[in-house]
Amino acid sequence: MMKSESNLKIFFIKLVAITFAFIIIINVFYNIFLADKLEILNKISNLDKSTAEVLKDKIRSELKSGIEKDKILSDEDAVLIKKFIEKISSELK
Repeated sequence: MMKSESNLKIFFIKLVAITFAFIIIINVFYNIFLADKLEILNKISNLDKSTAEVLKDKIRSELKSGIEKDKILSDEDAVLIKKFIEKISSELK
């Protein structure tokens, strides 16, 4: 009977240790990887109307300046985008 109680006690100690280790790992993962990204997403989602309009105007002005340029992409970027589009279209067939 003593051996069974001892094994049960060891099992619960291991279970508690693994549970705490799991909680610590999740907490560290959240703090290192996710907290900053979630904060940025929260800031973006809470934009007021005037800030959203400023962002829209900035995007429009950047698009207009891009259209006015003779060449938007470098030759290397153009080749990469072309190959990417060809790959997508071949997969969609």
